[in-house]
Amino acid sequence: MELDSKDKKIIESLKQNSRQTVREIAKQTGIRPSTVHQRITRLKKEGVIEKFTVKLSNKAVGEDFIVFMSVSTKKDLPDAFFQNSHIKEVFGVTGEYDLMLKLKFTSIEEFNKFVIGLRKNREIEKTRTSVATITLKEEI
Repeated sequence: MELDSKDKKIIESLKQNSRQTVREIAKQTGIRPSTVHQRITRLKKEGVIEKFTVKLSNKAVGEDFIVFMSVSTKKDLPDAFFQNSHIKEVFGVTGEYDLMLKLKFTSIEEFNKFVIGLRKNREIEKTRTSVATITLKEEI
């Protein structure tokens, strides 16, 4: 599905605040409300919009210790591995490592417990960890 300028305007408006009414989006974008409604319905049906969600404050929810971890594996990790509540995002990557994980913790102690548990996983060959010091931009 190819997105035109109207679709892109609607998506940008939704990215700013997905709780807006169709009328508010129409006013903000200059697109008729019926067209906005129709386009949002189509974007959902076509899978362009996967879901509407909320962006939480990391500090407010106690997840302001953020870590990026590159992981090299011997074989595919079981689905259960990815269900860990600290693992927020996972990407397959090229190069020396197989996966890039974005992890969030309440403290360095909680992170340390995670790493100790991770070391017991026989499918993981090696990791490289970077701790975030400041969030400059984070999208949903």
